[in-house]
Amino acid sequence: MKAAPIVLVLLLATPVAAQPRIDIQSQLAPAATPFLGGVPTGTATREVVTITVFDAIVRALQHNLGVLLAEDGVGRARGVRWKMLSELLPNVNGHISETRQKINLQAFGFGSVGGPSFPGVPNIVGPFNVFDARVSVSQSVVDFAALNDARAETHHFEAARLMSQNARDFVINVAGTLYVHALGSRARAESARAQQQTAQALYEQALDLKQSGLVAGIEVLRAEVQLSTEIQRATVTANEFEKAKLQLARAIGLPLGQDFALDANLPGLPLSDLTIDSAIEQAYRTRPDYQAALERVRAAEATRRAAASSLLPSLRVNADYGDIGLSAGDAQVTYAVSGVVSIPIFQGGRARGKLLEADADLRQRRAEAEDLKASIYYEVRTAFLDLEATAQQLKTATRARDLAAQQLIQARDRFAAGVASNIEVVQAQEAVAIANEQFISAQYGYDLAKGGLLKGIGAGEAMLRQLMRGVR
Repeated sequence: MKAAPIVLVLLLATPVAAQPRIDIQSQLAPAATPFLGGVPTGTATREVVTITVFDAIVRALQHNLGVLLAEDGVGRARGVRWKMLSELLPNVNGHISETRQKINLQAFGFGSVGGPSFPGVPNIVGPFNVFDARVSVSQSVVDFAALNDARAETHHFEAARLMSQNARDFVINVAGTLYVHALGSRARAESARAQQQTAQALYEQALDLKQSGLVAGIEVLRAEVQLSTEIQRATVTANEFEKAKLQLARAIGLPLGQDFALDANLPGLPLSDLTIDSAIEQAYRTRPDYQAALERVRAAEATRRAAASSLLPSLRVNADYGDIGLSAGDAQVTYAVSGVVSIPIFQGGRARGKLLEADADLRQRRAEAEDLKASIYYEVRTAFLDLEATAQQLKTATRARDLAAQQLIQARDRFAAGVASNIEVVQAQEAVAIANEQFISAQYGYDLAKGGLLKGIGAGEAMLRQLMRGVR
């Protein structure tokens, strides 16, 4: 029994476990890694800049690495599309040349060894000049393989454009998630500071009561240990808040070294009238990644048609027009027009190999599209479950926080009146800490669930424009 107070003191003296740091990558898709980076833009100032959630999202849309990479992907797809279109468009070239030469007619099969090529004409002719100014044109008239290749790249370009839009929608979710995560970290840090102040007041109260002879020294020691615990908790949460700010600053491309503050006002999201069925149907219509998957299916179908068309004849017209002569002054107009029909006869199985490859690619693209469709279905349903669960958790956590605060007040009054030890106060303090953590998790978890639902239905940028018009 005498050892019990000592054991209690040792238990309370055990350092409080650090609040586990939330890994933001675990809350985002595996492909989100590029979206956690950004290109720092601008010059840092000495002023503390206040950044709202809208400011963070707008900066992310401009400077986030994932968005920039997606835009570069559109540029590459546009270039490949133009290369394929060039096979169907006229190819026009011009050249001007002037050559001075001496030739041996015998080397071209004229005449015999030791004799002239023609009577009166020596074997060696020249030197003489040849001037040639000419424009040549080549145009594909019928080429089904090139036509389908161009159609395939058109679908690939559209898929890249849609994926760029999907990247913009996704970065809105990433920036919003990072911002809410930072707000939650700040709320934990503020709660820990408030608990530290409470522990400081209780420690001073225990000192006063001991000096008055009302309580034993163990009460002061217990209060001191609790104060140390709260100081450590405040230090950990403050550190986590600064890390969350750094993560947000990197993703939105803030200038290096720029200090900033957060605005706790988050916009309300109009989701009350949305049902699961309507949300799923909207997601199928508006999700850019799903539309991009369908475009890739169409591209694979066109590629297969191109592979099958490689066995068909093709027709090309070639023409040239220009002046040729010994010099520019005496050059004469000449031209040539030819039509070329290419008929594949035997290609060593290359056409069959391309067709088999195209079939496999088409099956893969269709499977990916169906998998993404199912993923959207489950994502939307999961978002609704999270939304309902976090809403209920927020109500419960709010009541629990209020109850814990009242219990702490009563425990402090009982301790001050000398009818209870501060063990009850310490327990009440821990209950307040747990209740505050549950409230913060539920509050910002509810905001994240709403953002997840918006991402699931593909309404990111459209909803952002609507909300920003409301703010203005």
